[in-house]
Amino acid sequence: MQETLMKPLLDKIARARFLVIGDVMLDHYIWGDATRISPEAPVPVVDIFRDSHTAGGAANVALNLAAMGASAEVCGWIGQDEAGSRLRKIFEDSTVRFDTGLFASADRSTIVKTRVIVQHQQLCRLDREGRPAAYGFGGRGEWEALRSKFDGVDGIILSDYAKGFLQPEFLQHVIDEARSRGIVVGLDPKPKRDLAFRGPDLITPNRKEALDLAGIRADPRDPFPAAEVCARVWEKHAPRNLVVTMGEDGMLLSREGEVTGTLSTVSREVFDVSGAGDTVVAVLTAALAVGATLEEAAHLANAAAGVVVGKLGTATASPEEILARGRDLPA
Repeated sequence: MQETLMKPLLDKIARARFLVIGDVMLDHYIWGDATRISPEAPVPVVDIFRDSHTAGGAANVALNLAAMGASAEVCGWIGQDEAGSRLRKIFEDSTVRFDTGLFASADRSTIVKTRVIVQHQQLCRLDREGRPAAYGFGGRGEWEALRSKFDGVDGIILSDYAKGFLQPEFLQHVIDEARSRGIVVGLDPKPKRDLAFRGPDLITPNRKEALDLAGIRADPRDPFPAAEVCARVWEKHAPRNLVVTMGEDGMLLSREGEVTGTLSTVSREVFDVSGAGDTVVAVLTAALAVGATLEEAAHLANAAAGVVVGKLGTATASPEEILARGRDLPA
């Protein structure tokens, strides 16, 4: 996609408004080095250099929108705890709106993913979270409060990390209400929950998730059954657009159950794929919401994803970085 086409699209996104709904979490990174084995057990001893924190899950989707200059509000539970305070500060610094009165809860803990990074490699991940039932949303009063936020919104992104916020009935309510108002809806689903939903404008599974959505069991070494996957996902969920992220094989594009094309990616050093899916759904939905074709939106998302996987940790991509990356991608 030529820079002369990408820049006007990014300019339109910067003038648009978006609502991100889903599982909000804090990503905590412990950076260190390991040069010896513990005498207590056969495990490495990590000498810690520093800690860093950034937004994860639905919060990272919102940060990706804000990084492109768009107006973004995120809706999801955080606790009235230290992790929640860190997230609110990140939102303020990134100009992401967050309704503390509605979504900061004394009854829930903030979901935290802690990754231990040693010599640029992830050693392990530690998760702090309650049971999914604790994070459900969508009671009548809650739904009415959320629905009032739809006014003036160009696009809504549903970010599902299977933590409990997006319950099936509530998820369908959001899709139906948004579609009735002409708001573009993008969904990044977690098929392991077997959510029953129909009719979003876009869904963005990765290769394995697409197979799960289609109900197909396949050996990862086998060729990807693109036509069958697209047809089955359309039959079950009726997404107007389907984009399957295929890692080093790029992206598969489908519209109303038919394969419409593929996008290649240019090889580059990949440091961390954490959050790359958040970037893809954010950019795709934003581009579609401002009038881009699926192919144009996918080219933009491909460039943005190429930026974030070249960074360590959950990351975002600025318009300048996306344009620079786009120059390296095949037309």
